[in-house]
Amino acid sequence: MYYDEAAEAVLKTLNTSETGLSSEEASIRLLKYGKNELKEEEKISVVKLFLSQFKSFLIIILLAAALVSALLGEFIDASVILFTVILAGVLGFVQEYRAEESIKLLKSLTSPEALVVRDGKEVRVPSSVLVPGDILLLQAGDRIPADARVFMAPLLKVDESSLTGESVPVEKSTKIFPSETPQPDRKNMAYTGTAVVYGRGKAVITATGMNTAFGRLAGLLGEIERERTPLQEKLDQFGRWLGAATLVVVAVVAVLGILQGFSRFEMFLWGVALAVAAIPEALPAVVTVGLALGVRRMVKRHALIRKLPSVETLGSTNIICTDKTGTLTQNKMTVEKVYVNGTVLNVTGGGYEPVGDFFSGDGPVSEDMHLHKLLVAGTLCNDAGLVQEEGLWGITGDPTEGALVVAAAKAGIWKTALEEKHRRVGEVPFSSERKMMTTLNTYEECLYAHSKGAPEVILASCTKIFLRGQEEQLTPEIRQEILNNLHDMATQSLRVMGFAYRRFTEEVLPEEAEKDMVFAGLTGMRDPPREEAKVAIATCTSAGIRTIMITGDHKTTAFAIAKELGIFREGDLIFTGTELDAMDIREFEETVEKISVYARVYPEHKLKVVEALKKKGYVVAMTGDGVNDAPALKAADMGIAMGITGTDVSKEASSMILTDDNFASIVSAVEEGRNILKNIMNFIGYGLTCHIGLVLIVLVGVLTWQILPVIAVQILWINLITDGLPPMALSVEAPDRGLMKQKPRKSKEGLVSKRMIVSSLGLGILIALQSLGVLYWALNEGVSLPKIQTVIFTLVVISLMFNAFNWRSDRYSVFSLGIFTNKALIYAVLSTVLLQLAVIYIPILQTAFRTVPLSLSDWAMIIPLASTTLIAMELAKYLEQKTNRQS
Repeated sequence: MYYDEAAEAVLKTLNTSETGLSSEEASIRLLKYGKNELKEEEKISVVKLFLSQFKSFLIIILLAAALVSALLGEFIDASVILFTVILAGVLGFVQEYRAEESIKLLKSLTSPEALVVRDGKEVRVPSSVLVPGDILLLQAGDRIPADARVFMAPLLKVDESSLTGESVPVEKSTKIFPSETPQPDRKNMAYTGTAVVYGRGKAVITATGMNTAFGRLAGLLGEIERERTPLQEKLDQFGRWLGAATLVVVAVVAVLGILQGFSRFEMFLWGVALAVAAIPEALPAVVTVGLALGVRRMVKRHALIRKLPSVETLGSTNIICTDKTGTLTQNKMTVEKVYVNGTVLNVTGGGYEPVGDFFSGDGPVSEDMHLHKLLVAGTLCNDAGLVQEEGLWGITGDPTEGALVVAAAKAGIWKTALEEKHRRVGEVPFSSERKMMTTLNTYEECLYAHSKGAPEVILASCTKIFLRGQEEQLTPEIRQEILNNLHDMATQSLRVMGFAYRRFTEEVLPEEAEKDMVFAGLTGMRDPPREEAKVAIATCTSAGIRTIMITGDHKTTAFAIAKELGIFREGDLIFTGTELDAMDIREFEETVEKISVYARVYPEHKLKVVEALKKKGYVVAMTGDGVNDAPALKAADMGIAMGITGTDVSKEASSMILTDDNFASIVSAVEEGRNILKNIMNFIGYGLTCHIGLVLIVLVGVLTWQILPVIAVQILWINLITDGLPPMALSVEAPDRGLMKQKPRKSKEGLVSKRMIVSSLGLGILIALQSLGVLYWALNEGVSLPKIQTVIFTLVVISLMFNAFNWRSDRYSVFSLGIFTNKALIYAVLSTVLLQLAVIYIPILQTAFRTVPLSLSDWAMIIPLASTTLIAMELAKYLEQKTNRQS
């Protein structure tokens, strides 16, 4: 709307004119349309944010367990449970304290004041009182305060990167565009929050407030609710499953105990102890600490996590939707090919560092007069500059012009030195209508015109060519050869530019210099892919993660980069935003899995892609840097913003920020996420072994011998020390070999797998058999009950310490990992053993825990028996790997 109408028709539709609205009419329209402001969404209070950390089912079970323990007088255990729960809550709260500020940041991008025409006069008014129909005056440095239709645009260039993500300024036009023109290509429209970088212009405001492009983004952000992460869902699922299973088992065993003659109060105490032992109260704290430690490690790998559970989400990610510019590419335009003297030269070196060479075939080119002519023309007909700050090279001005200055510097032609000898005395600026730029420079009492621009336009202005060391006639055959080379460069998705010059012996007007020129050559440039991006994408593929490119760039450029990086493969599809608009949602959802590249897209398209993939059951990560990306970042399972080029809005809408804007850092973060999930599952497997073993020991002891092999206080102690330090140490275990060659876990797959249940059940039964074997032998030998309970109590603790080493990895032998590579686990096990010794040998603790001292012969029995827990698991891992190798 408006972009496909003539400016006069737009003014008529909005009932205004170039002399602007009257103050009275502006006031009436302000009442009708409302203020030019973005609506704020209700913020979550600090108290609500803190309380939200305690909503999970597992946390509720733990709080109930703490309450029952306190009522029974077990204040130490109640305190420990409360401490771990509060610790987990505080850590999560601190990490998420920064409330969502997307709308506030969007407001900060709008201009506080605007220059408009009212009552036929130019006046400055607060941007909040602008209304449709106001005539807006634009000049370099202004931030555009509302959406508007441009009707006067002499050399007007606008930076729309905050909206589109593309860094090259857009030259505005007053032309009418077809109704099917996608939003990024509507060059006669100016949008809220974008900035004028060059020239001046006039425009009529067409939309304000929430009706602008920014307003629609704000509306999208407000409508999107961030879903719970897979980890949060899995922990709740595990909590419900464990809570139900524990209550059933405890109830059954308590009833059987009463039937066997134990008092109801004694069995109630025991039931509470067993219930508390069966619930891993350390799990929330261990998960939170594990995630926090993972966050610290990820910062070192250039990834900053804003929300703790998001770390695990990365581990489940199976699709990464990524922007092209700056993430997969360097965001540094680079000249890669030069056509001079009938030859194509290749240019080495990347980025803005002026280091590189020119090659013809395999041979380097030096002191070539034809190359020199072209580079001089490209440097003098240029407003960009090359700068070095703190050892880093960069450019000032337009990226395309900057690439030409860098190419010249590679050949030893420095712009500052060149301009001292070639003083600029005139110019004809570039415009979209002319598609070329010309400067006039003086040199040795002569005047030189240098031009650059679209190759076809430059060729049309030339009658000669600099060839074989002299100026020759530009024949139709030579012209066709140039066009063939132009086509070859264009098919390689290079941005091609032509260059020409002319020498004058007398003064001439710049406009008159653009004829009978001498063709100097062509350059082909592009924003090259990052070297590490191709490796990272290959790693993603082997890890079962699909990479999809979503960019605002043109289809041919996007296709070439995607193919080079390995994103686009045979059978894949490439779609544009216009093609997406032509499809209904059902048709798109049927096709979405085949599309690997999206080109010329806009915010609604990115959001549409993310939502369609999520409906298919994928865990989607989405990268972005512009305001345009914010809704999709928030809707994605994992929103990843760019730390260097990203807008504040995109960062606030994200779950993770890349501090180096590098796609390879996402892959590192995915590996870390997978490792954290692996460690959480290993801790759960370790805990299940303990709980299964304890339940079986007590159940069989009560049913077979009417004896409690371990008493309530001993069960609580086992729970306290075994669920304390060792799990914390397991949370820092390094990634397994081949972790990034495994397929991602399915989002609906729980934390407890069949493999884990089999392993935990087998080890739990083994620990139970160890203790019940000792119980059987001791009863036959007439050993006292306190001694029996002390031996079994200690045997279970030492077995669980051996078991901790089992769960460093559920696949690989602890010996192949290196016994001492996880030093934290060594210290945790030693500390736990020392605490157990204190309970056995310190008199005051002996009374509290009803233990008796153990002799050396007792230890000679306990240690070998306990070690079978480790030996059995090592044997199982060896047999599994042997079977896998044979198959």
